[in-house]
Amino acid sequence: MENFYVITNNSKDPALETARFVQEYLTARGKTCMIQEQVRCGEGHSYKYTDAAQIPEDIECVLVVGGDGTLLQACRDLSEKDIPLLGINLGTLGYLAEIEKQNVQPALERLMGDAFITERRMMLEGTVCRKSKKLMEDMALNDIVIGRDGKPRIIDFNIYVNGEFLNSYSADGIVISTPTGSTGYSLSAGGPIVSPEASLILLSPIAPHTLNTRSIVLPDDVEITVEVKEGRHSESAVVTFDGDTCMGLCGGDQVTVRKASRYARLLKINNISFLEVLRKKMSNQ
Repeated sequence: MENFYVITNNSKDPALETARFVQEYLTARGKTCMIQEQVRCGEGHSYKYTDAAQIPEDIECVLVVGGDGTLLQACRDLSEKDIPLLGINLGTLGYLAEIEKQNVQPALERLMGDAFITERRMMLEGTVCRKSKKLMEDMALNDIVIGRDGKPRIIDFNIYVNGEFLNSYSADGIVISTPTGSTGYSLSAGGPIVSPEASLILLSPIAPHTLNTRSIVLPDDVEITVEVKEGRHSESAVVTFDGDTCMGLCGGDQVTVRKASRYARLLKINNISFLEVLRKKMSNQ
């Protein structure tokens, strides 16, 4: 690899210490490297870490400095570019951002020597409709969550799969997850752990008001519709994409989720299996 681009979360790398180190290390070895700091974009608490249009066409790799949340957002921002990303973890857990700060130098050497593999990760796309009118759409690498905002109130949902009624839930919310997201919110909601290389969709209720509700594993070609039922606390519902983009819902609103046509491409340079990563991360909790 010759041409690199760095996206940095300046709340985790406030002096750009790591980003500058990466840039200086690469340019000293004859490579090109640009840095894009975090920029605020949109309303509320939504951030974009870069504008895909600003990235030159010859960029071969995007290095994402921050944590898993930064990498998730970068994957969404750059989904149309189809550029592989590698995360440098300055956060806590670091399932996705596999390079720790102390290992940046050897990681860069492996990148320059093309000693890596590329993993393709499934993503989800979701559409919010109110009375048949589309209000918004967005993508997620981890999950799309329909839940409550504010007070701890139970919300009633109807779930449809390919237009066929599946079940009704009274719960805090519903997590619709990719295999990559199976170790995130879905896991906390009681969902199974799935290899990130799989292609399927997980449906898990959050704190359901019942004794026998379980997660459901569905094939990747289905379309899931979550309808917020009219009535009890429906005004408290929100939909969130990867814990970032958020929109309030009303009774009767529908969120339709399907496999996205685009994929995230993540670089892997450590010869460590998913099971080994899982064992190490879980044992640290």
